[in-house]
Amino acid sequence: MEADASALNPALQGAEVNSFVIDSRELQAGEVFFALSQPEYKNNCFNGDFEDSTKYVAAAFEKGAVAAVVRRDRFAEHKAELEKFADKLIFADDAISAFQKLAHGVYLEWNKPVVAVTGSAGKTTARELTAHVLASSGKKVLRSIKNYNNGLGLPITVLNLAKDASYDLAVLEMGMSTPNNEIARLCRITPPDVAVVLNVLPVHVEHLGSLENIAKAKAELIEGMKSGGTAVLNADDFRVFAMRDRHDGKNLTYGIDVQADVMAKNIRFERFGETHFTLQTPAGAAEVLFPLNGKHNILNALAASAVGISFGMTAAEIAESLKTVAPPPNRGEILHFAEGFTVINDTYNSNPKALISMVKTMADGAGSAKRKIVVAGEMGEQGENAAQIHYEVGKEIAALGADKLFGVQGLAEKMLEGAKDNGLSAGGFYENSAVAGEKFIDEVQAGDLVLVKGSRGVRTEKVIEKLLEKFELEK
Repeated sequence: MEADASALNPALQGAEVNSFVIDSRELQAGEVFFALSQPEYKNNCFNGDFEDSTKYVAAAFEKGAVAAVVRRDRFAEHKAELEKFADKLIFADDAISAFQKLAHGVYLEWNKPVVAVTGSAGKTTARELTAHVLASSGKKVLRSIKNYNNGLGLPITVLNLAKDASYDLAVLEMGMSTPNNEIARLCRITPPDVAVVLNVLPVHVEHLGSLENIAKAKAELIEGMKSGGTAVLNADDFRVFAMRDRHDGKNLTYGIDVQADVMAKNIRFERFGETHFTLQTPAGAAEVLFPLNGKHNILNALAASAVGISFGMTAAEIAESLKTVAPPPNRGEILHFAEGFTVINDTYNSNPKALISMVKTMADGAGSAKRKIVVAGEMGEQGENAAQIHYEVGKEIAALGADKLFGVQGLAEKMLEGAKDNGLSAGGFYENSAVAGEKFIDEVQAGDLVLVKGSRGVRTEKVIEKLLEKFELEK
């Protein structure tokens, strides 16, 4: 840390530290609190205005903090309340930089392999699949917490190694949203041994200006690898494939449409939640039964498979691991009911892009389903054009081949109008999720494939709860 170690109280130097936190609300006795303020956020390229958490330092000590890291100028502003804790304060020029350097020091002491994953879409899924595959080989895997993939989230994850250094490797998600070399900064904290780039898409293009600039930003992961490391690259994305010459190590490519080292061949969708394909790798081939749907998820599985190959796994071992993948509850969870219908429970959250993506995934993997039914809640935070956005989403749902559309709450009624204007009149409107839950159970029948999706405020999980009350799941 950029701290004045010579000014450290001798008693503090010998103090037992349990962990490190940046949110005083989460602090527990025995932890060190990093008090962040606007100058640090600005220096480290975080957009927006942030609260000065120096004002929570006293409360942190009352909760049992061992020490607090603060900027000297912030201490001067809060001197009246903090002076009595002076012997427990560690002064830093930049508290975020100190937090990151601490994480880097913990990483160096741990000194085991890091797999880093980036991409415009699918990072979290690919990270989880990769961690799952590697864990199935007997390794203890540290993985990014939640979607913590920036200059604060990554150190929070890495600092878990200070509490438990027994992990065999780490699978870390690295994100970016600005042209400020965010991924290069993250690589300096934990230089990857294996770097995975999934795709380059027009996400954050308003900040970076072009797809080419996004590709350059993602390529920082390859350039930031350890010398001799392995790059895992999506051959189906030509901008990603072009990154193979940006390092001095090995390349492992994966893909479906373009010839690659790791491929999915003979892809079949027999029923939703059962994707079959042949996994071809440099370490042999194996048949895979993969419990997720959609081409994007197959590509994520191939990325995870390529990482498995880089750690010496066989195709058969990877196939066995992929068979046991399960989506998180409420996020694409697949429920097969004994009465002969299947429900996709994606009630965690919703927005126009995510809803259309899930409807497309449902349509692509419908297999022998007799009817494709969408139960979609109103989408919040869509601005002044919210009504038109809902209308256009309804038109798109109709175009994707849904057989029935049920809207839940508020502007979801506009989705029904859009669907009807594009030829889909079957379905209906429920004023809220409680009503939807009571009435939809009389609509569903054997052979149906049902997508239930909604924002948290709409609580479409009530539809799932009612279905589970009335019908039995397959044993």
